[in-house]
Amino acid sequence: MNKGVLILFIIFALSGAKANHKLGTRYIAVPDSDGVQRIYMRAGSYYYKPDHIVVKKGVPVELIILRESSLVPHNIVMDYPSAGMKFDVEINPDKPVRISFTPLKTGSFEFYCDKKLLFFPSHREKGMHGVIEVTE
Repeated sequence: MNKGVLILFIIFALSGAKANHKLGTRYIAVPDSDGVQRIYMRAGSYYYKPDHIVVKKGVPVELIILRESSLVPHNIVMDYPSAGMKFDVEINPDKPVRISFTPLKTGSFEFYCDKKLLFFPSHREKGMHGVIEVTE
């Protein structure tokens, strides 16, 4: 493959069309024997699985996120300090990331990847986002 074709292939692969992202199946967290709601997630090429998580208010949560191997960087961002969910954490492919918080308010709260390469759509725009739904 010559350099020109390779460059066009890379540009095409990274740009992609805007994803028509709909939330997947709801994952309802259940507290472990230690009282923590643990959610195991995967992050990859513009997705989180699961991407719709239901947790209980006032019960500690631990997100354990494993990223598939790739050159594309990813993170997970939540910015709801009054609801007890504020973080911006890089997700590396070599080891799982653990994020702990306790939700303080009920409602639906978005998480997303805010990475963006040059003039291409952000990962969030390409569908890399989800919701944590907090219930009583």
